[in-house]
Amino acid sequence: MTDVRYPFTAIVGMPDLRLGLLLNAVSPAVGGVLVRGEKGTAKSTMVRALAGLLPSIATVPGCRFACDPAGPDPQCPDGPHAEPAGDERAAYLVELPVGVSEDRIVGSLDLERALAEGVKAYEPGLLAKAHRGVLYIDEVNLLQDHVVDLLLDAAAMGRSYVEREGVSVRHAARFLLVGTMNPEEGELRPQLLDRFGLTVEIAATRDPEERAEVVRRRLAYDADPAGFAARFAAEEDALAERITTARELLPRVELTDLALRQITAVCAAFEVDGLRADIVMARTAVALAAWEGRTEVLEEDVRKAAQLALPHRRRRNPFDAPGLDEEQLDRTLDEHRDEPEPPEGDGPDDSGGGPDGGGAPEPQGDAPDGSAASEEPSEEPNVPSQGGSSNAPVASAGEPYRTRLFKVPGTGKGAQGRRSPAETDGGHTIRARRPQGLLSRLHLSATLQAAAPHQVARGRDSRALRLRKDDFREQVRQGRESNLVLFVVDASGSMAARQRMTAVKGAVLSLLMDAYQRRDKIGMVTFRGAGAELALPPTSSVEVGAARLEQLPTGGRTPLAAGLLRAHETLRIERMRDPHRRPLLVVVTDGRATGGRDALAQAGRAAGLLAAQGTASVVLDCESGHVRLGLARTLAGQLGGPAVTLDELRAEGVAALVHAHRPSSSLRKAA
Repeated sequence: MTDVRYPFTAIVGMPDLRLGLLLNAVSPAVGGVLVRGEKGTAKSTMVRALAGLLPSIATVPGCRFACDPAGPDPQCPDGPHAEPAGDERAAYLVELPVGVSEDRIVGSLDLERALAEGVKAYEPGLLAKAHRGVLYIDEVNLLQDHVVDLLLDAAAMGRSYVEREGVSVRHAARFLLVGTMNPEEGELRPQLLDRFGLTVEIAATRDPEERAEVVRRRLAYDADPAGFAARFAAEEDALAERITTARELLPRVELTDLALRQITAVCAAFEVDGLRADIVMARTAVALAAWEGRTEVLEEDVRKAAQLALPHRRRRNPFDAPGLDEEQLDRTLDEHRDEPEPPEGDGPDDSGGGPDGGGAPEPQGDAPDGSAASEEPSEEPNVPSQGGSSNAPVASAGEPYRTRLFKVPGTGKGAQGRRSPAETDGGHTIRARRPQGLLSRLHLSATLQAAAPHQVARGRDSRALRLRKDDFREQVRQGRESNLVLFVVDASGSMAARQRMTAVKGAVLSLLMDAYQRRDKIGMVTFRGAGAELALPPTSSVEVGAARLEQLPTGGRTPLAAGLLRAHETLRIERMRDPHRRPLLVVVTDGRATGGRDALAQAGRAAGLLAAQGTASVVLDCESGHVRLGLARTLAGQLGGPAVTLDELRAEGVAALVHAHRPSSSLRKAA
């Protein structure tokens, strides 16, 4: 494996990603960049290549926190620093693994010295190492939420705070933050998206010539890394010099009142939350001017800053795709070009051009009326097949709403999330126990208490403790886990009335949003016509689930048993892939079953298989009309879970339905 990095200037295309990274190199105060794109688009390659372009830094000799000799951190744990001289070294690129622990990030008590020498010492974490360098988070959307919160807080404040295990430490943590993610594997919450300064969407080029050049260069690099890097050495040196020059120019760039008014007008026009977007846009526009060698921010800088800083801040719910209306951006900039200063005296401005008056109308775009007028389904019950979409009607989903919380009974051990009780790496410590396998989370006080009575017998004659293997205790922490929410959706003819299916899809969409907020994986089985299909294999991307739901056709017979059996098989496979992630089955149906005299009996037997597996379940009862057969509630009883109507999904009492439900003996055993 070679240590020669791939040259930044050798990467083909992706101008916006280049620019976003370079602007953060010029001004880390921009707040980092989030790179969103499909797999295999050189996201990681470009980030690693950028680190080699950053200017070298001077550090205080022996300081573990990379203090600058010219201005050392007065709160540095290794300070105070009296030596003015410094060592020169390259800026570090610190890569954060997906499974990183909180202790590894912020640092912790040096347990080895504490137990062996009886002294309290702090062991720095990755944030200290990344100070004045690059912190790279690959697959940032797969990190646990509390870890992402911690990283982004440090990036925003430029300082890391450590309060744990009797250690109180503060140290500088200013770094260029870069995160990459594949949206197909799940999204970041909007609150976390907002903490990244810029975002860039990338995709592989579809131009055959460009693709050929990418392959050509990669093969050349693999064959002779050093020779390939030498070909681009002059361009790399020139780019590094340009970054240094832009950094020096940055303090002299003027953000004019006109440019600032355009920035704030654009943020107001796009209705972004809070004022972080205005600040990030201003810093980005200033960095753009410095990058171009100018000392004044121009309108073109404001426009480009908006394109980089606003798209990810416009999301109102998990199903909104990041993006920016270029026409609206142009209109807003035009309206505030050369706008006169407001008068300082009394009286209104007669020009009618105030920021709250006139202006282009806001495009609401919320009226779906007529969008499905031509899709009014018939009540034809015999659409022939499950998978075909030739003549099958498609109803649009209703507006999503906040649903009540459904939990899996018992205490799990799955990945951290926000749904069901579980023993997790995060959360609060509830007790100590003897280690079960390899010791991972030492309970210090419990360990000391276990060892203390034996110190005299063990001949202790110094400050150091004498410990045996039996003394060690580990923490048991309780938090909440994420689950696999598997939807089994009836798309048969009995559900085909447009208004009814619109309400059903709206309910499922609402549950999908709830799953997104609770960091669950989701999957979807649909059944209609001749059988059932796995319409969405388990994934963390609820956006894909929402898209599949919107396109779901209806019609045909009701093979309920086939849907339940497909769910049974899907969960069996997922248990082998991820045995710690507990499932929650959500069956969306009116309970009817067709396809033979014993169709209902077959469905009952399939439900019994799921109940025997210990699968927690909820039936969303979609039966409507004055005369109701209660088939969905019968199915819920066979599954061992509650039945909830569409109306009850919003009701106050639903929160307790699953929580208070007494699971079957097999479910209690599984939990």
